[in-house]
Amino acid sequence: MTTHVWDYLAEYADERADVLDAVDTVFRSGQLVLGASVRGFEAEYAAWHGAGHCVGVGNGTDAVILALQALGIRPGDEVVTVSNTAAPTVLAIDAAGAVPVFADVRPDTYLMDTEQVAAAVTDRTRALLPVHLYGQCVDMAPLRAVAEAHGLAVLEDCAQAHGARHHGRLAGTLGDAAAFSFYPTKVLGTYGDGGAVLTPEAEVDAALRRLRYYGMQERYYVVRTPGHNSRLDELHAEILRRKLRRLERYIAARRAVARRYDEALAGSGLVLPATAPGNDHVYYLYVVRHPERDRILRALRERHDIALNISYPWPVHTMSGFAHLGYRRGVLPVTEALAGEIFSLPMYPSLPRGVQDRVIEALLDILREL
Repeated sequence: MTTHVWDYLAEYADERADVLDAVDTVFRSGQLVLGASVRGFEAEYAAWHGAGHCVGVGNGTDAVILALQALGIRPGDEVVTVSNTAAPTVLAIDAAGAVPVFADVRPDTYLMDTEQVAAAVTDRTRALLPVHLYGQCVDMAPLRAVAEAHGLAVLEDCAQAHGARHHGRLAGTLGDAAAFSFYPTKVLGTYGDGGAVLTPEAEVDAALRRLRYYGMQERYYVVRTPGHNSRLDELHAEILRRKLRRLERYIAARRAVARRYDEALAGSGLVLPATAPGNDHVYYLYVVRHPERDRILRALRERHDIALNISYPWPVHTMSGFAHLGYRRGVLPVTEALAGEIFSLPMYPSLPRGVQDRVIEALLDILREL
C-alpha cells in the first residue's frame, strides 16, 4: 500500500461515534443552514482564541476574500503578501479585485521576510497579508509597525496555523482579522470544505455577516455589494465543535511526530524545519529541504512506494495565471530556490509509528547513497 503524507481513516475510526452523533444532532435539529451548530461553533471558536467575533464561511479562500472586503479593500488596492504559499491566498486577493504584491521569504523558516515589507509598500497599498505557513507564525511586531506607520490593515492567513502561538498569543489574534480554513487536512479540519474569519472589530464582524449572505442586512434585502453565498455548513460546524475539544490533543500528537523526525533525521543531510524565536509550532506540515529533492522523491516512490508532497513546487508569481502581475524569475530568489528543494513528510495526528519508521528508514537509505 502506498504511503501518503495524509490519511484520515484511522482518526475517523477512533472518532466515528462522535462524528455520526454530530450528523444526527444536525439532522434532528430542524435547521440545516445557519442554525444552532454554526452559532455554537462561532461562539466556541472565538472563545477558544479569546477573540471578539467569529464568522463561519464556506471555505478558507472565501474567508480571505470576505475578510479583505470587510476590511475595506477595494478594486485596485495593493495587498502585500508572499509567493511561497498555496495559490488560493493570492487568488483570493485577485477575487477581491485587489493587486497582490510579493515580498520574499526567510531562508530558515520560509516565512515572510518582514524586513522586505516596508520596501513593498506604495501609495496604493491598503493591507498586509502574512501567511502563517506550515504551522508557525510570521514575526508580527515589525509588520504591525509598518501597518501603523502607513495606516494599513493586517489580515492573517491562518489556514495552516490553528493553535500556533507567537510570543504566547494565538495565531488569529495578531491582526485586524484572520482567515481560517477547515479543509480536511488542516490541524483543525472537517470532512469537507469550511472556513471562518476572526476579528476583534464589531464593524468588521457585521460586514462579514452581510457579505457571506448575499450582502443582505435582513432576508431578501441587499444593503451592500458585492454579496456572496458563503456559509459554513451546519454539519461541518457541528463536527468542528466536537473536534475543537480535541485540538490540543491533535497538536500534541503532531509535535510528537515532529520530534521523532527531528531525532531520527538529524545529520542526515536534510535541512529540517526551523522554529522562529517566540513561536510554538503546530506542524501542519513537516517540510524538509535538499538540493537533490527530485531524485529523493523518485527513489522513495519507485523503491519504497512512498509518495510525498511538495508544498509548493511553483511559486505563485511564476505561474502563467499570474503573468499579468509582471514578475520575472529571479525577483524572489529565496522563494524560487525553495520551490526546487522542499518536500513534506507524512504528518497527521494518527500517523502510525510503523509508517513513521518506514519513511525514516527509506529516507536514510536513500540519503546514504547521495
